[in-house]
Amino acid sequence: MQFPVFVAPDFSKEPFVSAPDVKTEPAGDGFLPENFYATTIYPEYLKINGEWKMLHKSRMDCVVVIENGVPLVTEPRKVKAGDMVVVGRKDDASTGVYVHANCFTEPDRTEDAAFAFRTGQSRETSMSQEYDRLFEVLRHDRDNGYIIWVLGPACVFDNNSRNAMASLIKKGYCDCLFAGNALATHDLEAALLHTGLGQDIYTKKQVENGHYNHLHSINLVRRAGSIKAFLEEYKLDTGVMHTLTETDTPFVLAGSIRDDGPLPEVIGNVYEAQNAMREHTKKATTIVCLATQLHTIATGNMTPSYCETSDGIRPVYIYSVDISEFAVNKLHDRGSLSVKGMVTNIQDFLVNLDRNL
Repeated sequence: MQFPVFVAPDFSKEPFVSAPDVKTEPAGDGFLPENFYATTIYPEYLKINGEWKMLHKSRMDCVVVIENGVPLVTEPRKVKAGDMVVVGRKDDASTGVYVHANCFTEPDRTEDAAFAFRTGQSRETSMSQEYDRLFEVLRHDRDNGYIIWVLGPACVFDNNSRNAMASLIKKGYCDCLFAGNALATHDLEAALLHTGLGQDIYTKKQVENGHYNHLHSINLVRRAGSIKAFLEEYKLDTGVMHTLTETDTPFVLAGSIRDDGPLPEVIGNVYEAQNAMREHTKKATTIVCLATQLHTIATGNMTPSYCETSDGIRPVYIYSVDISEFAVNKLHDRGSLSVKGMVTNIQDFLVNLDRNL
């Protein structure tokens, strides 16, 4: 497939030639210099010893520490006393920092009309082209990229969508999965009892004492010691967690205050969960977020708008998919400006995706 072309800044021209080197100040014990520079989702360059250097593995709301002339991106909580942190709040090269926001060119792009209807993302928005583009991106990245899925429990509350997601993983369209305790719990509940929160995932029939089903499932997994051991003990061979385990696909389950149990693999410390997620978002080329607003925002804010591959610099494609227009647009409002929103039913989305791939 053809990606938008990355066009690097021409550093032989102004304002880059006469721009000063970046300035740094030492960090304190647990805090940053007052005028610290915060990173964005776009490619960024810093002038160090007269040379413009691109930040690698950048992400939003981090800071830059200079070590032996090399700019390193890090979370503020990881900065140590004495670290030389880049300072200055301008990113137009005037302080030695340049944010290259308009870095990709698309040959077929035309200027938007001054007045037009239906320019936002809503349930009335045409999604035909977005689906075709997503199919193309996923087919490419299955063999040439790193695809992350971010799933809410709604993805496994329906029999067909649960099967479709498992099928996509088995076909190689998932390199890592992010979720919370709920997605894994209800997927395992479905594998064991064919219910999601006590409701049959196909017939929607409420079973007797069904409100115990997810708690019972969690308890059995905890007794087994791990998700894999539980699946093997009860000879369960359906669903998302089974397919992840069977294909040895990594997953990160980040805990929350309201978790039941939780399952043994759930990371209860939010900073440890963030660290685990960042190890994967650094490699991401495409991220598909389904029906989970907070996990979607968290993942989107960890991910830059671009990635560096063996073929050069290309966009990272981030999709936010939800039946709620508010949820779809929320990630864009929180700073992940490159996200593509799709307002649709999650069950229909996953089944459509699986059938076309």
